[in-house]
Amino acid sequence: MNATTSIIDSEQQEILTALTDTLTRFSTREIEPNIHAWDEAGEFPRSLYLRAAELGLLGMGYPEHLGGSPATWRMRNTVSQQLSRMGGSGGLLASLFTHNIGLPPVLRYGSETLQQQVIPPVLRGEKIAALAITEPSGGSDVAALRCTARRDGSDYIINGEKVFITSGMRADYITVAVRTGEAGSKGSGGISMILVPTDVAGLSRTRLEKMGWWCSDTAHLRFDNVRVPAANLLGDEGAGFKIIMTNFNGERLSMSAMALGFAQACFDEALDWARQRKTFGATLLEHQVIRHKLVDMQMRISSTQAWIDAVTARVDAGDTSADWVAQVCMLKNHASQTMQFCADQAVQILGAMGFMRGTKSERIYREVKVMMIGGGAEEIMKELAARQLGL
Repeated sequence: MNATTSIIDSEQQEILTALTDTLTRFSTREIEPNIHAWDEAGEFPRSLYLRAAELGLLGMGYPEHLGGSPATWRMRNTVSQQLSRMGGSGGLLASLFTHNIGLPPVLRYGSETLQQQVIPPVLRGEKIAALAITEPSGGSDVAALRCTARRDGSDYIINGEKVFITSGMRADYITVAVRTGEAGSKGSGGISMILVPTDVAGLSRTRLEKMGWWCSDTAHLRFDNVRVPAANLLGDEGAGFKIIMTNFNGERLSMSAMALGFAQACFDEALDWARQRKTFGATLLEHQVIRHKLVDMQMRISSTQAWIDAVTARVDAGDTSADWVAQVCMLKNHASQTMQFCADQAVQILGAMGFMRGTKSERIYREVKVMMIGGGAEEIMKELAARQLGL
């Protein structure tokens, strides 16, 4: 390593340290005292978007002329990981940062006019953006989607359904995957992406109740002859499948960082409990079986951290090759399995207290499965990785 590289690394570390401190203060002040009440209420206040925007958290990675600020993936993953570790709520992060899956297609493929109209107010925390791909009949099978958009003069008319849509109830803008091919056509070639403002006639939204992510609103959307300007088409008609696949890579990397943060939150809570709780005249930490559980947790956390760092360094260097995509898919599975293991062990160490609502470990235990399914289920990730590796 030469002197220049050392200086750059040192500067980057200072930036990351300052960012981590900011995130810790934000979580300690705004999230941790309220998250249990928000979970029980099934939502958090919209004002939290404004608070996050004031710190620049919503604008990270977006162009300055649209209200954002340059940010490496390492910085963005630090946000995901630290807020997950401190707050211990996937529901909060899923909704607070849904714009990071809803806006990238607008940024990359929307017209300048559309970008200026939509992106700045979202990054200021005034509006909420979401993404709608999954359908009741399709799940992860994007090529089989049935929601249609038919061109009618200067508009598209959308009909169909979407389900499991994060921020679906409160979103002001939703990037929607639709089929624009001939009636009855199938496959990826006829898929397009259209931005839909939610104040249009014909759009109805139903709240869904979930096992976890309680404070994140999740919706079933129905489009009944929803009319949207053709100017809201993102990219070329029929090019939506590629847009979706590209979008998934960033989502899966972010979810990996979140899963690692949740695993660390479980470890932190379990260690703190083990130091305080006494059984048979000694603290739990003095029992070998408990120490070994903590070591098993830390072993998985450390391997996940190293893998995330390596994959993140590659994308920050511009590597989005097939091998990198395969690494992201495998990393998501590994990170979510680390989260699953740590949540299980933490609840076991906490004992009855781990079964009580209000502990981070109990909340994270309920949220494990959505992390193993959302953004691409484990089985899909394995198959996609195999294809990218040429297996």
